Amino acid sequence: MATPSGQSKIRWHVVVFLAPAVLVYTAVMIYPLFNTMRLSFFNRIDQERVFVGLDNFRTLFGDAIWSDQFWNALGNNFWFFLIHMLVQNPIGIALAAILSSPRLRFAALYRTAIFVPTILSFVIVGFAWKLILSPIWGIAPDMLDAIGLKFLYAPWLGKEEYALTTLSLVSVWQFVGIPMMLIYAALLSIPEEILEAGECDGITGMAAFWKIKLPLILPSIGIISILTFVANFNAFDLIYAAQGALAGPDFSTDILGTFMYRTFFGFQLQLGDPHMGSAIASAMFLIILVGVCLYLFGIQRRLRTYQF
Repeated sequence: MATPSGQSKIRWHVVVFLAPAVLVYTAVMIYPLFNTMRLSFFNRIDQERVFVGLDNFRTLFGDAIWSDQFWNALGNNFWFFLIHMLVQNPIGIALAAILSSPRLRFAALYRTAIFVPTILSFVIVGFAWKLILSPIWGIAPDMLDAIGLKFLYAPWLGKEEYALTTLSLVSVWQFVGIPMMLIYAALLSIPEEILEAGECDGITGMAAFWKIKLPLILPSIGIISILTFVANFNAFDLIYAAQGALAGPDFSTDILGTFMYRTFFGFQLQLGDPHMGSAIASAMFLIILVGVCLYLFGIQRRLRTYQF
């Protein structure tokens, strides 16, 4: 909106309302992000902070010790993310489709029960499942024994080949309520006229979901996928609560978050190195940024084209 003098009118009430949120976000997010990236270009030599450019990144990717730990953590992160994509999100979509049925009784109770684990603390979930799966005092062996399947039990958190998958499934159990609720809201937003038109053409039941509902909720599924990607590559709490900073056994559950924590703050006899830790954090940020950009400029554009 312009004034008679031709100058644009500043809506100060908008500035006043947005300023506190912008200041808080800048203080707790933007400034730490850029300060972390700044630290990654420095190193401490003879008790002095010296600008070293990309040397920390060369060490991270070129030094055998550092690169082995980094690629191990990155590979574990991708596996952690893949399980969520292949297990959590399909289950969430299926639950949303079932709970959105008007013929289902006590749907609100089921939605609440499935969503409750989402609000639990990572620490509570990590320690609780560690106790449940313990071969000494856990209830998992007895539960499997009660149904005659004790031969399937193994100390999953203590075996390198099972530990990360087990923790991934625990995370799926905790957060399956988020995609369920988002898809549920998307399904409820579908106009009834479209569904009624499908019924006139004989498209009902599962056919209506696959041919009508699913194409209409693809943008929501895309948003859930990118949120899953960002959350999984920022993951730290569950692994730390269940397996500690060393992410055992033998770093088999080590992801970028735990690797960065050990490097930045140190652990046991390992001294912290804020500069190498910042380099790892910057690498995490760049990986997430690339994934988000691929979604925004590639997948989302195609989803919109498909939707129209």
